[in-house]
Amino acid sequence: MTHTQSHTNLEPSLPSLIDLQSDVREHFGWDEIDDIESAKAMVLRVENSSLEIWSRHNRMSSLSRLFRRLETRKEGVAILGAAIEPEELIHILSEPTMIVVADGAAGVISEIPDSLSERAWSRVAFIVSDADGGEGTIEAVRRSTPFFLHAHGDNRRDWKSLLEFAEEQEYPPEIILTHQTSEKIPGMHNPGGFTDGDRAACILTSLGVSNDRIQVFGTRADVVGRWSGTTQEKMKIEKLQWMRRILGIQGLWED
Repeated sequence: MTHTQSHTNLEPSLPSLIDLQSDVREHFGWDEIDDIESAKAMVLRVENSSLEIWSRHNRMSSLSRLFRRLETRKEGVAILGAAIEPEELIHILSEPTMIVVADGAAGVISEIPDSLSERAWSRVAFIVSDADGGEGTIEAVRRSTPFFLHAHGDNRRDWKSLLEFAEEQEYPPEIILTHQTSEKIPGMHNPGGFTDGDRAACILTSLGVSNDRIQVFGTRADVVGRWSGTTQEKMKIEKLQWMRRILGIQGLWED
């Protein structure tokens, strides 16, 4: 699967990646207005920040830089999901592979030897987060790792807290804002997807990365990964079934 587009905008590589978001809301009985209100509040909060790096123009520049990095370097890209284990990460580091982190999965980097840990952080192209990933996500902020920060209906408190923490850093991370609504929201993008892990894949394919370059690690549909944020296990397992469908649409899941 390949997808060519402007590198200052993120459109889904397939329309069905957006359509499934409505199916998810219907399944769980969620109202889209909550997602819309959270998204609009997020972009307003960011654009009212005094940080120039978070201005809309600079957020577009951040996206463009990521596009060029992915386009120029043709090696593989490994997505780290919530069930990632240290042994898998060490294996990834044995190859010239870029890394994309799904939120709290960044915590696994602290569990490998320091020399490898620094190598891992240097390979991280960006982190995809809805701001509930815990210490791994916080460490990514401290390290100024580029963020795709996501808004949905019940994470306002989380993203507000993360933005406040990021603003306090000497070198705040570059951020790109995503949402999961059917509306066009200026200053935000909807590349498709639902969980952090499958959204990471949607972002990569939206940026034109072919699926033969993408590998997904630590992504399981039968158990809740230990790097998942605070969650109700039964609901999380249901969410993971949707994740499997979204990855499957992109040719990134094999049963």
